[in-house]
Amino acid sequence: MKRRIALAALAGAAAAGLLPGQSTRSRTMKKVVKTDKAPQAIGPYSQAVIANGFVFCSGMIPIVPETNALVTGPIEEQAKQALKNVVALLAAAGSSIDDAVKVTVFLQDMNDFAAMNKIYAETFKEPFPARSTVQVARLPRDVRIEIEVLALVK
Repeated sequence: MKRRIALAALAGAAAAGLLPGQSTRSRTMKKVVKTDKAPQAIGPYSQAVIANGFVFCSGMIPIVPETNALVTGPIEEQAKQALKNVVALLAAAGSSIDDAVKVTVFLQDMNDFAAMNKIYAETFKEPFPARSTVQVARLPRDVRIEIEVLALVK
């Protein structure tokens, strides 16, 4: 009986052009966000995706979108540019830094934490979003920081 129900569900989804496990609601609620005010995607991913009242931002690195130049200075300069890119991406999605609910910061070196945290505190205000900060072996284009954000969409 369970097998028959599962097969019927798969057949119905296929008829609707859906992948297994994908509902009509999730398919219609997903919207890709693109802006030239944040670094362009350099692979098979979106800058951000809006789904079910949230915007899921890809990791932003310190690239100046107008020139595609990489900010290679100290961690403070790289953090400021990465956060500037996050702000622009959130704005393009109809959200803002104040609507962020979860932030993940990837650092090449955890010794940069205090300096990054100072810049972070200048950008995010109370109530602060939840946050994870992790040290990684390597980041795209050998930058020192990458920041991804999950935020509410207004």
